Amino acid sequence: MLITFEGIDGSGKSTQIKLLNSYLSAKGIQTHVFREPGGTEISESIRTLLLHDTEEMDPVTELLLFSSARSQLMAEKVIPLLNQGKTIILDRFYDSTMAYQGYGRESAPISDIHQLNRIAAHGLVPDITFYMKLSVDDAEKRTSSVHKDRMEKSGHDFFSKVSDGFDKMSREEDRFKIIDAAQSSSSVHRSIVSHVDALL
Repeated sequence: MLITFEGIDGSGKSTQIKLLNSYLSAKGIQTHVFREPGGTEISESIRTLLLHDTEEMDPVTELLLFSSARSQLMAEKVIPLLNQGKTIILDRFYDSTMAYQGYGRESAPISDIHQLNRIAAHGLVPDITFYMKLSVDDAEKRTSSVHKDRMEKSGHDFFSKVSDGFDKMSREEDRFKIIDAAQSSSSVHRSIVSHVDALL
């Protein structure tokens, strides 16, 4: 099973992924967690390039680098583990590319990014996607004291476009489960677990 978590920075993805991983492990389900970009030596090297804060990066270059990191993670880790019957949890997947590089950066037509996502994901589609929905203002409050990387420094207008992109996808994709990320951590976890248990 492939489970993905999406949402703007500060929406609580990392916390909920840890909680879900612990929950599934307690049930005897072998689970592997990866972050995007990252998860392999090549993908982590690309992550360093993407999140540096010293130079501007062309939006198309950014789009292709995210996709390259994803392709390597799929080929090296995710697909082999799924073939072994393992459960995979991803902290971001191609929906983030659509939201950030598509709606946020407008780096390429949405139809082109759809095609690129299919290629970079090696045809994989998540079984379920948790969209951690949080307002941009609330997300900014949560991350105000955190050191920000290049992507996180993109500004309020950019993240508003990204948020709108996630909202649009959540209306179009049945696999999206909208989670009110403004709730308490325990309430969010209960909501996520209820969806996962239904899948299992």
